[in-house]
Amino acid sequence: MLLPSPAMAATAGPGRAVVQSKVGLNVRSGPHLRDRVLSRLAHHQAVSITCRVRGQQIVGSVRTTTTWVRLTNGGYASDAFLSWATRRASTPTCSALALPAGSGVVNLPFPMNVRSGPATSHAIVGSVGAAAVVRPMCRVWSQTISGNPVWYQLGVRRFVTAAFVRWPNGEPRLPWCGAAPPSAPSSTKAFLASVIGPAQASARTWKVPASVTIAQAILESGWGRSPLAVTEHNLFGMKCFGDPGPIAIGCSTYATRECSGKRCYATRDAFRSYRRVSDSFADHGRALARLSYYKTAMKYAASPDRFALELQRAGYATSPAYAAHLVRVMRDNNLYRYDVALRP
Repeated sequence: MLLPSPAMAATAGPGRAVVQSKVGLNVRSGPHLRDRVLSRLAHHQAVSITCRVRGQQIVGSVRTTTTWVRLTNGGYASDAFLSWATRRASTPTCSALALPAGSGVVNLPFPMNVRSGPATSHAIVGSVGAAAVVRPMCRVWSQTISGNPVWYQLGVRRFVTAAFVRWPNGEPRLPWCGAAPPSAPSSTKAFLASVIGPAQASARTWKVPASVTIAQAILESGWGRSPLAVTEHNLFGMKCFGDPGPIAIGCSTYATRECSGKRCYATRDAFRSYRRVSDSFADHGRALARLSYYKTAMKYAASPDRFALELQRAGYATSPAYAAHLVRVMRDNNLYRYDVALRP
């Protein structure tokens, strides 16, 4: 390995190295030879280094390596032409750097396309460099890339796939694009007033008794105060089974409890996220009316108590006392008064 001269070594410190290339060393916009050249470093020039990142393998005068370095004044240079005054391992990887809240890192050795919409069918409007820091505004459920259906919106008509974004400090719970902001009811009375209309609209469209729908919303959302209800506008614990379906806009993972026979246990599952609360009611009514499991329950749309019993028998919930809980909530709050006449 070529070493810097004693004078150069004296000025070098942690995160510093010296260029060992008689023809100079290009500084690029990313860790790949296809990336744009930003500037050129001279032979024996000292450089200050922020972090290391994996990129294209380069055969250089010092070593053959896939490691590139991000310089403090911007750009990337191959480590193949650098001699270090200190241990290379003491310089952190770029993904290990402290990032601003809500920031991810592009996990590619080359730039990632930015598109005008959340799919490869949309036009390319730019790119973000390898190992570049991105700060998404929100997320969209769309085309699956490398097994990941989520896309991030970076700005107006600027989207990237989430498949190649890494979160060194843990992925934040980004909102779904277009969703109403989180909202919790001020009281049980306020919650009840807010759900009567959507429940009756669902009854008219799907013939699910409004009294049962409201009771389910009360039980499953804790009067609209559960994290799933407040953040995802999901009042019924509607789950994702691989995708959000035609009404929800995404799937978010939450802790939950399931029961099998007499044993209940804690687990995590993917739940549907909605633009607004009314969409949650529409999706709930649609599911009960269209899924074959609930065909028997739908025969008792004019008899809410029996409807609740048939929901439990059909396996709507894993709790063995689910129907009894629904009936108690309907009676305690006189929810039957909100039922509407259903057309045959």
